[in-house]
Amino acid sequence: MITKIDHIGVAVSSIAEMVKLLSSVPGLKVTHEETVPEQKTKVAMIPVGESKIELLESTDPDGTIAKFIEKRGEGIHHLALGVSDIQGMLDVLQAKGVPLIDTAPRRGAGGSKVAFLHPKGTKILLELVEH
Repeated sequence: MITKIDHIGVAVSSIAEMVKLLSSVPGLKVTHEETVPEQKTKVAMIPVGESKIELLESTDPDGTIAKFIEKRGEGIHHLALGVSDIQGMLDVLQAKGVPLIDTAPRRGAGGSKVAFLHPKGTKILLELVEH
């Protein structure tokens, strides 16, 4: 079951530069930063109500975020939906023929479980997140 919009992922060349810019907006403050080696990214989370803005910076020139920025520039990378049972949701989507990038969850930021749906089927990159 989808529970909420968990976050909006934004690909940036420099988290530090983006945080400097966003810190001038009242109420926007980074509450969590970490590196996710499996995804070759550094992330920073900025809560906005019940959702978050997730800043994504590549830690590797061959990483997904670096390639995204090279091809499309900085900007919105994905929309993440919070789910209560990620594997169950993946099973349902796969049975319905929705193209998946991940058929099983992997580790995401903050110890969450994440999986991505292929934009060829959804028109945007969707991430499922189970905390």
